Amino acid sequence: MRIDKIDLGETKRFSPIFLDYINQDEKLAPFYNRFPTLENFGDQINEKSFDQEKRQTLNKVLEEQYQNIEIKPAAQKSIQLLQEANTYTVTTGHQLNIFTGPFFFIFKLVTTINLAKALKKRYPDKNFIPVYWSATEDHDFEEIKSFNLFGKNYKWDSNQKGAVGRFSTQSIKTLLNDLPEEFDTFTKAYTQHGNLADAVRCYVNELFGEQGLIMIDGDHPKLKASFIDYIIDDMESLENTETITNTSEMLMQNGYKAQVFPRDINLFYLKDDTRERIVRRAEKDYHALHTDFSLCPDDMPDYVRKHPEEFSPNVILRPLYQEVILPNLAYLGGPGELAYWMQLKGLFDRHSIPFPILVPRNYGLYVNKNISRKIDKLNIDIQEFFKPTFELKRDFSQKNADILFDIETEKSGILELLSSIKSKAGKIDKSLEGTLGAEEKKWLKSFEMIEKKAQKAEERKQDTELKQLENIQDKLFPEGSLQERHDCYLNFTHSNPQLIESLLESFDPFEFKFYIFSENE
Repeated sequence: MRIDKIDLGETKRFSPIFLDYINQDEKLAPFYNRFPTLENFGDQINEKSFDQEKRQTLNKVLEEQYQNIEIKPAAQKSIQLLQEANTYTVTTGHQLNIFTGPFFFIFKLVTTINLAKALKKRYPDKNFIPVYWSATEDHDFEEIKSFNLFGKNYKWDSNQKGAVGRFSTQSIKTLLNDLPEEFDTFTKAYTQHGNLADAVRCYVNELFGEQGLIMIDGDHPKLKASFIDYIIDDMESLENTETITNTSEMLMQNGYKAQVFPRDINLFYLKDDTRERIVRRAEKDYHALHTDFSLCPDDMPDYVRKHPEEFSPNVILRPLYQEVILPNLAYLGGPGELAYWMQLKGLFDRHSIPFPILVPRNYGLYVNKNISRKIDKLNIDIQEFFKPTFELKRDFSQKNADILFDIETEKSGILELLSSIKSKAGKIDKSLEGTLGAEEKKWLKSFEMIEKKAQKAEERKQDTELKQLENIQDKLFPEGSLQERHDCYLNFTHSNPQLIESLLESFDPFEFKFYIFSENE
C-alpha cells in the first residue's frame, strides 16, 4: 500500500480556527492550555492530579460495564491499571453510530490508541489508557441510525425515545437481515446484547480491545455522584453561561465562529426513555420540558444528591464531566470539536480543573485498487481530486491539451496598450477615460468568452477522460463530502482485511497531515 500525505490546509476542507490552531497562531493561545507535543505532556502530567477514591470508583464502574463482554486481556489490564496513581487516560468521544457509522470514527479510535502508545514510549514510568467516551446519553437518534455500505444507505427504524444508549437492540436485528452479507462482529454485538450501549461496547472491544482501548458510559449513578457539586452549581448560578459567553465573544472578536451556545441551565432531565431540557420557569421552579418533573429551588440540592443519575450534561458540561471523572490528559477530536472545546477554556479555569491538551485526530482517504489503477492511467496526482470539480476538469484538460491555449501574454499587451491610450486621451478630455474604461471591460469580457470557448472545445476532445475524472471524484468524495464522513469502514475491509492494522501502523497523532492510502496492484 502506498501512503501519501498532504498538508491539511492544502485540502481546502478545514476551518480557519482549526488551521490556525495547528499552526499555533498566537491569537488562539488564550483559548487552550498546551499545544500537543510530547514534551508538553510532561507538564500536563504534573498538573493533573486525580483522587484515589475516584480511581476505585472508575475501576468498579468499568468492571460492571464490561461484565457481560468477553473482554480482551489488554482492555482488562487497562481497567486494572486505572487504579494506579501513575495511570492517565487520553480520550476521544463519539456517538453510538450503528455499524461504526462514518469511517472517521475508526480514525478517532486509532489516533487515540497511537497517542497512548507514543506517550508510553516517551514516559515509560507512566501508564496511558486510550478511552472512547461513548455518547450514550445523547438523544439525537437521527444522527446515528444509518450508515453507508457498498453504495447503499441502511437505516435502523425505531420509535424509541430518550438516551440512545438505553435503546433496545431488538429491532436492529431486522436490519441485519437486510445486509448483503453477514458481519460476525456486529451480528454478535446486536444479537447478544440488549441495549445499544452494550452492543457498541462489544464491537469496540472486538475491534480495539487488544490495543487496550476501553469504552466508558457516563450514564451511571456512581460516576454522576462525582459530578453532584457541578450539577448544583449550574442549576443555581449563571456563572458557567456567562463565562462561556465571554470566551466565545473573545473568539468571535478574533474572527472565529462560535460552535456551541450555552443555556441558563446546561442540563437535561434523564429518566427511563426521557431526556428533556431543564429550565427555570417564571415562578422560579425547575422544570423539565414536556414532562411533569419540577423542583422548587430549596429542594433541588437534596434531590440532586439523592438522584444525580437523573441529570445529564449537555454539550457544554459534558467535557467538564469527562475531566472530573477521568485522570485525563488529552481530548482527541475533529475541527468542530476542538473549536468548541476552545470556547470552554474559561469554564475549566472557573472550576480549577486542568484543561486537557487538544489533539487533532488523524484524517484519511482510502483508494481501492480499481480506482488507484484508473488514477495512474490518467497520470494525475491524487491531490488534484480535492479541488472543486470544475477546477479539476479545467486543470486536467489544460495540462493534457494538444495545443496549449494561453493568451495571457497577448491579453496583457492589449490591456497595456489600452491603458496607455486611456492615459493619453485623459490628458485631452477626462471624459474619454470613462469611455476607454468601458471599452477595456468589453475586451476583458471578450477574452473571458474566448477562453471559455477554447476550454469547452478542449473538454469535448477529452470527454472520456473527463468523465472518468468526475466518476473517480464521486467515489472518493461521495455527495461532495470527505469519504471519511460518508462511507463506513466496512466498505474497505473486503480488499484489505487488515485495514485497522494498517491504520495503526501508519497514523501519527503528532503529524497534522491528510493521509491517502492507495492499494497497490
